[in-house]
Amino acid sequence: MILYPAIDLRDGRAVRLVQGDFDNVTVFNDDPVAQARQFAEQGATHLHVVDLDGALEGVPVHAPVVASIAAAFAGTVHYGGGMRSRAAIETAIATGIDRVVVGTAVLQDADLLRWAIDRLGDRLVVALDARDGKVATHAWTVTSDYDALSVAADLVTTGVRHLLYTDISRDGMLEGPNLQALRRLAAAAPPLGILASGGISSLDDLRQLEHLGLGNLNGVVVGRALYEQRFTVAEALEALGGRPPAPAASRGES
Repeated sequence: MILYPAIDLRDGRAVRLVQGDFDNVTVFNDDPVAQARQFAEQGATHLHVVDLDGALEGVPVHAPVVASIAAAFAGTVHYGGGMRSRAAIETAIATGIDRVVVGTAVLQDADLLRWAIDRLGDRLVVALDARDGKVATHAWTVTSDYDALSVAADLVTTGVRHLLYTDISRDGMLEGPNLQALRRLAAAAPPLGILASGGISSLDDLRQLEHLGLGNLNGVVVGRALYEQRFTVAEALEALGGRPPAPAASRGES
C-alpha cells in the first residue's frame, strides 16, 4: 500500500484542518516546497497536495506553489482543490503534477466527467468525501443527499479508475480510519483503486489498513500524524508493507 503524505495549502502555507473546518486551522510549515523536500528526504515517493483556498473559491489558487512542489519532488504528486471546470483541470495539468483530483463537480456534471476521463485517463482521481455516509460538497461545507456507496458504484461504469475516499468525521481527529466504511466501499466498487484518507493517528492504524486485505485499497493519505511526529515516513512505509514503494520511472507514471 502506498503512503501519501499530505500537503494542504492555505494562504501559501502547509496546514491541516479538523473535520474540514476552515476556522480550525493549524499551520505546520510556512514553506510547502521545503515540506515536500523534507518528505522526499524521509523516503516518501508520493504526495497528496490539496489547494484548500481553491476548494473554497472553486478555482485553483496555488498553482504556482504546486508547480514548485512538483519540480522539487521527484516522485508522484496528486493535486486537488477547486477542480470544477475544464480550465481548472488544465491549470492543474500545466503545473507538472502526475494526477488531478476532482471532486463533486464531476458527479454533478456528466459532460465534465466524460471530458476529464478522456483528457486524463489513468491520471484522474475522483474524490468522494462523506459525512455519515452522505457525499459532502463545496469544500465539505454542504452535505448532500447522495449516498457515497451508490455514487462509488455508479462511477465504476464511467471509466474512472481511482477514487479518493475521505471520512470527514475522522479527518484531522487522529481517531483512526473508518475500517467498516472502507470495507463497504471496496465491496461496492471493486474495480476502483481506492485511496483512503482521514483519521490516521498511529502505526497500528496503518497496519490495520494493510491487514484488511482489500485488493483495491491501494494507498493512504496521512497528514497530521506525520506533522505531529507520531511516527516517521520510514516507519509508515514499513507498516504498510515492509518496504517503500518503487518510485515512478518518470513524471506522469505512477
